[in-house]
Order: sequence, then structure tokens, then C-alpha cells
Amino acid sequence: MAGTVIEYLQKYGDISFREKPLNDVDSLALCQLSYLKFDGMVSDVRHNGPSVTLREIAERPDVDKLFGDVRFEKENRALFEGMLSGRRFRDMKLNCYINLVEKEWETQFSAITFILDDGTLFLAFRGTDETIVGWKEDFNMAFLSPVPGQEYSVKYVNMVTGWLHQPFYIGGHSKGGNLAVYSAMKCAPFVQKRIQKIYSLDGPGFRPEMLKECHYNAIEGKVVKLLPHSSMIGMIFERDIHYRVVESNSHGLLQHDPFSWLVEEDHFVDVGDIYESQKIMNEALNEWILSLNEEQVRTFVETLYQVISASQADDLITFTADWKKSMNAVVTALKEVDDQTAEMLRGIIRSLFEIAKVKVREELAPAKKPGRRFRNRKKEEKAEAHRPVPEDAPDATAAQGSAARHAPKLRGSRHRGSAE
Repeated sequence: MAGTVIEYLQKYGDISFREKPLNDVDSLALCQLSYLKFDGMVSDVRHNGPSVTLREIAERPDVDKLFGDVRFEKENRALFEGMLSGRRFRDMKLNCYINLVEKEWETQFSAITFILDDGTLFLAFRGTDETIVGWKEDFNMAFLSPVPGQEYSVKYVNMVTGWLHQPFYIGGHSKGGNLAVYSAMKCAPFVQKRIQKIYSLDGPGFRPEMLKECHYNAIEGKVVKLLPHSSMIGMIFERDIHYRVVESNSHGLLQHDPFSWLVEEDHFVDVGDIYESQKIMNEALNEWILSLNEEQVRTFVETLYQVISASQADDLITFTADWKKSMNAVVTALKEVDDQTAEMLRGIIRSLFEIAKVKVREELAPAKKPGRRFRNRKKEEKAEAHRPVPEDAPDATAAQGSAARHAPKLRGSRHRGSAE
């Protein structure tokens, strides 16, 4: 029976990388681990510091700071404990951490390097969360490359591999997947030769001219692009890019959560393709975006951000949860948007509201009580009469924004001590 990355760790967590080299599911575990808040626990990439093992981090009195993102605390704790439980990850070394937040540039950049027991490296870029600013950044990366985070990623790869000379993997989930591919395209040629595989887990793609300009064909054979059934972010500009689709135990945009991706033995459960309805919407969005010039794209992204921000919600979960309040603000904001832009924005917001619809269905589903052979229809009818019935989420629109074009430089020490 299929499980998730957590069940994979239970079954294969005691097998070393020397015995069983890194696979796709391992990449997901490491990319998700990069979301944890390692500030003050792992040596900064800009300093000359020693490596630390996962076991040593677990023994710290302030270990709970790792799980600062309360929305995924339960899942991240299960991942951390699962990785600690066996030889595969327990004594894995961590180094070269960085976590930059540049409000002025509307960007956040974080990365970490894992040193595996077979001597290989895994450079992981943190993705976005459900914040509206994070979602905006995903769109910016696909539409307005390069953004500061992409420029940081290239500096990071060149810096780390200048100190650590082993073969390496590189990857990330969501925004992190885009950073992995971008940095692999743009890093120094002699560094590029050492790359084993490049993992993009439901990460946004690139405009065709960007792929050509950055010589994507030089790394194409090393890219592993994994998407869930209902991918939207990961399908931005992926018309001509090879990808694999994995099964998920969730619905709609909630499939972006890698903890929902199904695993059988030591591999993901592959399925045929993206859902046809989602594919049609993604293709329409891509074709429309490609028809715009850079100024029009910037206007679109900024409008998308402004319309969603008009709801005053901090994240997409809040935005879709209280959709009546959100829609009043959105409708007002849409009055200033031209018809063509508004139509595309409505399609995006419809996808966002899939989350709300799924949650409503789950909340309204009657709980099954074991051991009851007979139904009390009067009680059921009475309860049903007093139960609120939500309306379908209406068509609406949203807006996101552009990011700054120039990022401050990453600076680090010229000489590094042993990272081992």
C-alpha cells in the first residue's frame, strides 16, 4: 500500500547512502528539511564554520526553534524524527546555511548543504510558503527572470562548490526548484560538470527565451522535474520540458504539499499526466503570458498581487477560508482591471478556491461511527437543517507583483576550513 515520505523513512531509513545511493524520494526529504529554521544551529555560508550532524542538532536545548512554521509543525517534526531514526540521515552533516530576507527587494532566499555518508553533497534551496508575498515571488521568478533570489542561488552554488569539491546534487521544492535549475544553468562550467542530478519539485519554469539564453540544453539530461496531478505553479512555462507526474492523497492546489505525494517502496507512484482540466488552464495561462511584452507582464503580476492583497489576508489559506470577505475586496479592486487581464486572474483565483471547496466538503462529511447498524434519520434530518451550507466560491480575480531586478552581493570568506 502506498504511503508518503514518512513511511519511506521508516522502511529505508536504516540503509546508508553507501549501500543505496540517493533517489527521488530522498531528494524530497532533503528539500523539505531545508524549510526548517536552522538559524544559529548550522554554520553560515559566509563564515568559516564547522559542519554539524542532524543528531547533534537534535540534542540542542533550542531544537524546537526548527519548527517555527506552525502551519507545518506536525509534518516537519515527523520528517525530522523519521530522518533521525536511522543511519541514512542521522549522522548526515549540515553546513553552508543562509537565510536572507530583503523586504526592499520583496524576496527571501534560504539554502543549506547536506553532506551525505557516501561523500556526495546535496545543495537544497528553500521554497515558498503560503504567504501571498511568497506566491508573488513564484510568479516573479517565472515571468521576470532574473530576480534577486535567482542571482543569489548562482553565487551560493559557486561559493559552496569552491570550498567543497565532491560531486553534488541540487534541488528544491516550489520556488526552490526554480532556483535549483537556474543556478545549475548559470554556475561556472567546471562546477556544472560535477552536478549529478537537478531536482525541481513542482517548481515554476522559465520563459523560452530564458532557457535558450542560459543554455538549458547543457543540463537538460540531469533535470528531474516532478509534479502532482493538479500542478499550477510547477506547470508555468513547462510546455516543452520533460516532467513526471506523481500521485497525491490530496486535492487541487493542496497537492503542492510534498507530504501528500505518494510513495511505494523506494519510489514515487507515477501517473499519466496532469489532470486535463488543469492542463487546459495552464496552457491558456502560458500562451497568454507569452503574448505579452515585459512591461505588460510586470503590470499583470503587480495587478494579481494587488487584487489578492486587497483582501488584507496574509496568506492564501486565510484568503480562501474567508472567501466572502476576500471577494468583497477583490471585486472592488477588479473594477480597475481590463477585461483580458481580469479573465486570466479569475482562472487563477478559481484554482485558489479549490482549497476552500475541498475543506468545506471535508468539514461537512458526516463522521462514520463504528458499531451502529441503524440510522436515526430524525436526528440526521434535524442536524442537516441547522447545518450551514456554503455557496460555491464565485469567480474572482487576483493580483501579484514584480520583484527588484538587482540583488545585493553574497559575500563570504575567501578560504574555508574543513567542512567535514
